[in-house]
Amino acid sequence: MKKLIYLFLFPLLLLGCGSKEQTEPQHAERFIRVNGPDLIKPNGEKLFIQGINLGNWLNPEGYMFFFGDVSSYRVINEAFCEMVGPDFTNWFWNEFKKNYITEDDIKYIKQTGMNSVRIPFHYKLFTNEDYMGLDSNQNGFELIDNAIEWCRKQNLYVILDMHDAPGGQTGDNIDDSYGYPWLMESEQSKELFCDIWKKVAEHYKNDTIILGYDLLNEPIAHYFMEDYAHLNDSLEPLYKRCVDSIRTVDNNHIVLLGGAQWNGNFTVFNDSKFDDKMMYTCHRYWCDTLQANIQDFVNFRDSVNLPMYMGETGENSDEWIAGWTRLMERNNIGWHYWPYKKMVPKSCMVTIPTPENWDLIVEYTKQDRSNFAKIRNARPNQEKVKKAMTDLLENMKFSNCTKNEGYITALGMKP
Repeated sequence: MKKLIYLFLFPLLLLGCGSKEQTEPQHAERFIRVNGPDLIKPNGEKLFIQGINLGNWLNPEGYMFFFGDVSSYRVINEAFCEMVGPDFTNWFWNEFKKNYITEDDIKYIKQTGMNSVRIPFHYKLFTNEDYMGLDSNQNGFELIDNAIEWCRKQNLYVILDMHDAPGGQTGDNIDDSYGYPWLMESEQSKELFCDIWKKVAEHYKNDTIILGYDLLNEPIAHYFMEDYAHLNDSLEPLYKRCVDSIRTVDNNHIVLLGGAQWNGNFTVFNDSKFDDKMMYTCHRYWCDTLQANIQDFVNFRDSVNLPMYMGETGENSDEWIAGWTRLMERNNIGWHYWPYKKMVPKSCMVTIPTPENWDLIVEYTKQDRSNFAKIRNARPNQEKVKKAMTDLLENMKFSNCTKNEGYITALGMKP
């Protein structure tokens, strides 16, 4: 009898063993995956990225404050400290982080019909360096976790974008650096870059609302090409090193690689498929809306048979937005426009009302502040500046912003 029972149960045991072996692939299928040039959702449907960048929230940029040469966080912060002191400035930045993007913003993005957001962040949010009102115990995970939970409620996928890397990856204002892509030459910065991404990947490794990790925003500006061509040669090895670090803790998420020269030059890649969960991300601004203006990205995408998506574009008229969006869609290139919100009117989904006396702040940033005497002479009325900064914190809340319906309609979304 025991022998008969054993003969009956043995095939079932084999089936049970087979099921156990299949748990890992089933787990992996809970995440967005790559299939040739397409992204596939867990239910098997294609995901075509349509969304927006939460720019200026965790990586302030001067032009969104109407500033010119005061163009990155470091110099914006310095100007604020000169006008109203470091303590008020620290308070301002901590409130800024709370108010700029809230759950109401995320709900509205979803209501328009979008399916995803890109969250640019500064690497200092994950260190003990002085940044946005804190000089230790940075709250990067708290801020991003909150946004991710809001996105999860709305079923919006998230791409995390290191917009400002250790040492600077671009060498211009957008990476908050010192005018050169030191990341490409500094071993210490490279190590920190990989360590932060490993920390981020460890934290989010099982989160299925995360689409992927955009490792570097717009690496290696074109200014350095004549004398520093070796910078381009260093990009792919750095990507590989970073991906290796991520894969020690996270085999679930896609890694996104941007080309050199503003995410525009993909000839820097020689080993175009070194990971089985990778894709590419391009950026393009201020061009015509013809097939020729996107063909280089299409050619590269087709040559590697991996997805290509437009991580940033926009800052243009509604007519241009409409034409460019249709062009990308015809070419199977998903998109995240830049940015969601700013004070500068139009060319964004919602506009922040400009506070009274903000022009005093803008004018101060234009002055010669090269020594302390010039700072003292140029400093505007502190109470008016504090009031303008406080008003900005209130104005940036979603309920006080203006929806740009023509822009949203041009995107093919519903205002």
